[in-house]
Amino acid sequence: DGTGKPVDVTADNKAYEYSPVFSPDGTQLAFAMMTRPGYEADRVRVALLDLASKKRRVLTEAWDRSAGGLSFSNDGKTLWTSTDHLGHHAIFAVDVTTGSVKALVDKGTNQGAVQAGDRILFQKDTLTSPAELWTMRLDGGDARPITKLNSERTAKIAWGTYEQFTFKGAKGDTVSGFAMKPAGYQSGKVPVAFLIHGGPQGSFGDHFHYRWNPEVFAGRGYGVVFIDFHGSTGYGQAFTDAINGEWGGAPYEDLMTGLDEALKKYPWLDGTRAVALGASYGGYMINWINGHTDRFKALVCHDGNIDEQMAYFDTEELWFPEWEHGGTPWDKPEGYAKHNPVDFVKNWKTPTLVIHGGNDFRVVETQGLGTFTALQRKGVPSRLLHFPDENHWVLKPQNSKRWHDEVLGWLDRWSGRK
Repeated sequence: DGTGKPVDVTADNKAYEYSPVFSPDGTQLAFAMMTRPGYEADRVRVALLDLASKKRRVLTEAWDRSAGGLSFSNDGKTLWTSTDHLGHHAIFAVDVTTGSVKALVDKGTNQGAVQAGDRILFQKDTLTSPAELWTMRLDGGDARPITKLNSERTAKIAWGTYEQFTFKGAKGDTVSGFAMKPAGYQSGKVPVAFLIHGGPQGSFGDHFHYRWNPEVFAGRGYGVVFIDFHGSTGYGQAFTDAINGEWGGAPYEDLMTGLDEALKKYPWLDGTRAVALGASYGGYMINWINGHTDRFKALVCHDGNIDEQMAYFDTEELWFPEWEHGGTPWDKPEGYAKHNPVDFVKNWKTPTLVIHGGNDFRVVETQGLGTFTALQRKGVPSRLLHFPDENHWVLKPQNSKRWHDEVLGWLDRWSGRK
């Protein structure tokens, strides 16, 4: 405002806003905006603020996706953003005048679009390719890579081939998943590694991940299946919101139905040798699964809650369970009791590897220790892997190696993989 003092230009909106970027002529500020305070997975709109009049205009109210980072075209007529989209992460062009939205590239994981001359420069990766720089025309055509930083290494790797499939899940909705063959697959039936993503408002899609990469399990000889259950992002806000207060309902139904559909569709998957693993919400779901089915030969629970009520008092993210379960445990106890794994420990019988980080303040290590204690007292074959120097993720290289060795060893032991 000319005084050097900060001015809150969006004080009327109490929800989260981020990724501000000035238009090329300096007259407008574009930014990403939520509208529901306290909800980390609210739909993210693209908004435009006229700096002279201080008037705000929401460009993408009619677009049922959540915008990511933003950048302007050189002429200021287009904003580029990327977002989860049907199991992929796509780049979209938003018309600054009309708010109309067009997908430019929608397969794989694409992000960071900026103009470079008369083309768009962006980053792309897939399940079989780490990130490289690509370019495409301003209209999205002629997309091609311009770097090959990883080509020498990736050429030496036997990758598991994969495809996306859909099925009718909970509430009669279409649900998406992926199935991946073991690397170098020739014939016969193979054990199944069933991966469950965290968030829970996230997505397991066509993305080269450095922690939960499905190709790691395919490289070990597993057929890999992963489902974007209700609550996942990239399928519209109603689909994402469907998990609120419904953690063990529709998502569990989607996961079990999705695995059944994959077993029917892909005869090379051996459902009698299926193992399941997940982290964060995925770890919660592993504990929920243990109380509700014995279809899996083994489970891996990484940083997952056993008791939703006590997890509230442990976590540093109080606003998160308050939104997901409808309030505090004393005001809304039924929200925490509705789908609480601790109430079904009496049914636990599946061998489980429990993993937890000592610096995890989101899902505190007492949840993992409680899970392991319950398994041990129940006499269920179990093992605890504790990383005192890791948080909600395993980030240090040697710890990651140990993590993979332990997880794959546990799966091999119980699935009978040879």
